[in-house]
Amino acid sequence: MVHAVHHRTATVNGLEVFYREAGDPKAPAVVLLHGFPTSSHMFRHLIPALADSYHVIAPDHIGFGHSAMPAPEDFPYTFDALTEITSGLLKKLGIDRFAMYVQDYGAPIGWRLAVQAPDRITAIISQNGNAYEEGFVKPFWDGVFAYAKSPGPDTEAPLRAALTPEITRWQYVNGVADPSLVSPDNWVHDQALLDRPGNAEIQLRLFRDYVTNVDLYPQVHQYFRDSQVPLLAVWGAGDEIFGPDGATAFGQDLPAAEIHLLESGHFALESHLETITEYIRDFLARVTAGHSGRRTSAGREA
Repeated sequence: MVHAVHHRTATVNGLEVFYREAGDPKAPAVVLLHGFPTSSHMFRHLIPALADSYHVIAPDHIGFGHSAMPAPEDFPYTFDALTEITSGLLKKLGIDRFAMYVQDYGAPIGWRLAVQAPDRITAIISQNGNAYEEGFVKPFWDGVFAYAKSPGPDTEAPLRAALTPEITRWQYVNGVADPSLVSPDNWVHDQALLDRPGNAEIQLRLFRDYVTNVDLYPQVHQYFRDSQVPLLAVWGAGDEIFGPDGATAFGQDLPAAEIHLLESGHFALESHLETITEYIRDFLARVTAGHSGRRTSAGREA
């Protein structure tokens, strides 16, 4: 049975937020948080694969995908602000408890949600969603942190290069054992959105703010230690943005974390959808049984 995926919008803090939704609203909720430079489009195949058992919500962050893209002078493009919008959307949808799938930018948004309200999070799936400095791969992050420390023409130029078609394609195919499995529609779609007038400045604002995510790591690690939240890492081991050490590092604070390194890259869903789906379904079936998302009155793998 193919489950219908609905494409909806909601107004949060005066801004239109686009989200994809599927599954029974009474089922346990799973929130999918995308990364850069993509959108909920990255979950287009995963959503129906989970919808028979879960209520799946996948929003586009502000400035990405089909969500609103206000000018930087009209919206503070920080990870705190993106988190506030995500939290507002979940409140509007009545999603009180949920498992979350985090990838790239989705991770610092998810970590903020968890630190702010630990009891809301039933489980975490991290697909190249970093929480440890061990995960940063040089030289990619050297450029980001240099720009954040000292914004200017010299430090900005390498970051603008990260917004080009060549680098957008590289993010999809780098580290993938069989790049022919990755549809070029992905980077063509993402690049069209990056090329919208004014979007480059939005992305540069978020690059400059990324250091706040690293500053948050001690609180995230304390949250892990205190909560022992169930965590599954399904990680593209060939990723040259967030390397496999970022996956194994979860074991420092979550000894029971389930960690699988895949022969893929940054967007592992594109080459390993079935494998990742199987891991997620097995994991969630064990750790989220009985969790409704709605408010009530009361080792390396192939």
